[in-house]
This record gives sequence, C-alpha cells and structure tokens, in this order.
Amino acid sequence: MDRTQVAIIGAGPSGLLLSQLLHLNGIDTVVIERQSGCYVASRIRAGVLEQGTVDLLLRAKVGERLSSERLIHDGFVLGFAQGTLRVDLKDLVGGTVSIYGQTEVTKDLMDARAAAGARMVYEAGDVSVEGFGGKAPVVRYSQGGRVHELACDFIAGCDGYHGVCRRSLPPGSLQTFEKIYPFSWLGVLADVPPAAHEILYSNHERGFAMCSMRSLTRSRYYVQCPADDTLEAWPDQRFWDELRWRLPANVAEVVTTAPPLEKSIAPLRSFVVEPMKFGRLFLVGDAAHIVPPTGAKGLNLAAADVRVLYQGLVEYYRSGSSDLIDGYSEQCLRRVWKAVRFSWWLTSVTHKFSDDPFAHRLQLTELDYIRGSTAALTSVAENYVGLPFEEPA
Repeated sequence: MDRTQVAIIGAGPSGLLLSQLLHLNGIDTVVIERQSGCYVASRIRAGVLEQGTVDLLLRAKVGERLSSERLIHDGFVLGFAQGTLRVDLKDLVGGTVSIYGQTEVTKDLMDARAAAGARMVYEAGDVSVEGFGGKAPVVRYSQGGRVHELACDFIAGCDGYHGVCRRSLPPGSLQTFEKIYPFSWLGVLADVPPAAHEILYSNHERGFAMCSMRSLTRSRYYVQCPADDTLEAWPDQRFWDELRWRLPANVAEVVTTAPPLEKSIAPLRSFVVEPMKFGRLFLVGDAAHIVPPTGAKGLNLAAADVRVLYQGLVEYYRSGSSDLIDGYSEQCLRRVWKAVRFSWWLTSVTHKFSDDPFAHRLQLTELDYIRGSTAALTSVAENYVGLPFEEPA
C-alpha cells in the first residue's frame, strides 16, 4: 500500500493550490483526478480574482505570469433603465480585482506541481474514500487495470459538486441548503476586444446580460436564458442580437462579433452543506458550496477554503495541534454564507425572475437607491472585492 500525508481528490484549482502550498511547507501530497490532465487544463471557468486570492497564489509561488498578464480593475458597472452606475472599488474601499482566467490559474499550478515532481494521478477510476472517521483514512482507485490503495493522514475533497467525497459521508451527517434559480446563463467566449473597459452587469426587462473579459483581446459575454434552454436554440446571430438589445446603448454599439471559441449554458444555484469537515475528511470549494457566478465568488471561495485548510495542516504537522483544522468548517462557513448572501443579492437585482412589472420596478428602485447612497455603494464594493480573511488565533 502506498502512503502520503494528505490525499487530495480533484486536480482543479483548489486541489492543485492546496498541494502546492503544502509542498512548500514540507508536507507530502498525492493528487487523484478522474479526468485527464489535458481535460483539466482546458476547462473554461471564471476569471475574476479577489486580491486575497492573488496574494495566496503569490504565496504559492505561482504568480509570476499572473502578475504580468492580469488586468487590474478599480471598479465595475451596473446598467439599468436609468442609465449606468460605476461602483468605484478603489475609491470606496481601497480595493481592486484582477482579471485572469481560471484556465490560466490551473495551467500555472499544473506547471508548478510538475516542476516539483508532484505525484499526480490522472484518469483514476472507481475512486473511493474510506476510514476517514478514524485515524487511518484510505483512498482506493483503479488505473491501468489495477486497483491501488493510498494510506494517508487526511483527505481533502476538492472534487467538485458531483465528486465522490461528499457522497461518501454517512447518511444524515450533512445538512444541505439549496436554492435553484429559474434561469440559466448562456455564455460565449470570443476573440474580440471587450465592449466595456470593466465588467458590466445589465438589468433589462428582457433579462440579464453581462460583459466580461479574459484579456484585452478576448471577451466573455452572457445573457440570461430559460433554465431548460438549449444551445441549438441560440445560433450565433441570435446571441449577438440579444446581447446588444440588453446592454446600455453606448456599450451595445461597440460590441464586436466573431465566431465563438466556446458556447455553453450553465444553470444557476446556491448550495451549501454543513459541516465541511467529517473526521479527517475536508470538503473544499464546490464540493461544499456553489454560488451563482453573478458575484464572481466561486473560485475565490475555494481559494479561501484552501487557505484555512493549509494553515491548519501546517500547524498540525509542526506542533501536533489540531485546533486550526478542528475549526476548519466553522471558519470557512462564516465566509461562505456571506458570499452566498452577496451573490444571491446581486443576482436578485439584475435578473428577470418573472413578467411582474412590480418586481422589475423594485429592482430598478433598489439600483437607483444604491446610486444615491455612499453607504450602500460601500457595502457593495466591500463584498465585491472580497471580505477580509480571518487570521489564525
């Protein structure tokens, strides 16, 4: 039987980042992933990083390309019937966000782990986790026609919403909170210059639209669509026409079109499980919580989980104290629920939930109120840039 100190299930950004940080602190890990390395490296995901996430990537020594290629945004824009409102992050709370695709973060982390000779197991089948309720957890998986066993001290479940780790917990051990939104996002990635200099969230009577970007030459656009919609119903021209319709006129007129590099439909949900720790198994990132992409919190929350867990594991191996890892779930969930609240709120004021004109007028009034209130704007900015981390006692 093979052995490691921390077995990490899932080679997405959270699993790779945790492995890299633990490696830098002399802690051995094995990362087990059911997909191929090429598949992991090519997944298209979010691209807005809080400064705390940037700082953590720098601490992990994977920030060189990020520092040179990211776009730094001092604000973002809300569009609605009365015009546009720029939320000046730097002026209101002294913060910024960085635009750098999750795909690039993943590549940087994969390169760093490869350079360190990390033990990475890709295309692992039939993964199971056992014994985490006691002191001798074991991970089993198949590869190359053989069944492998990996003994470890701890298991980090970084394997996403559909992963094996959360499903392996005893029945009744988790409390689940979930909200399914009655719409999806149709997203297009295209090699065109962004129509707006900063991310723009647009409330329109036809539905939500969003202008984002990955670089000065690659844009990411979204429109709200029915939850049961299909890609076949959205030929390219329909998408571009609908996007322009929902954007403020000055932005719509400068939208540049091109054949999409990628087009996808993503349902929206809020999802949280409690607790995020069971014995020596820790749920990290999407395995424990999902937020609508409206607030750009998914990757940042996962990084925040990693920060808490790696600090706790380092403390355990240095001093033998389990105080920090024992408090992992409670500390993470305080931040998770605040991010869930903000993502829900931003979704609720920018999306079309029904044809009720009363509800739409309330949304517009909420946005108009924010425009006239420095206190309200400051609260929005504080949440958007990312709340401060709790420091270990």
